[in-house]
Amino acid sequence: MNIALWLLQGLLAAFFLAVGSMKVFTYEKFKAQAGEGAPSRSLTAFIGISEITGGWGLILPWATGLLPVLTPVAAGALGIVMVLAVVHHAQHRDPFGKMVPALALLVLSAFVAWGRA
Repeated sequence: MNIALWLLQGLLAAFFLAVGSMKVFTYEKFKAQAGEGAPSRSLTAFIGISEITGGWGLILPWATGLLPVLTPVAAGALGIVMVLAVVHHAQHRDPFGKMVPALALLVLSAFVAWGRA
């Protein structure tokens, strides 16, 4: 179980670090992908910083042994970000296919939070 959690934490961290970096450093690329329903630049930067911080939080506390309780907290916080992403897509009446990645990340983040709690 520990190996599975580490693999999942690594994949989630890589994903959130990549997507968060795109939101913070290349807003125009993100906006082109998101379409008309894209949040403002400042809200997108806040979301990106949250995802980057959460990505590091999935790995560093547990790996270093310094405040390992922060790993499930980071996973739970990223799950909340994904809930908000689903709500955003629902409010903009996006097709269900646009919600699937956020729902999958929500489930995976919840699993890490549960497994490391």
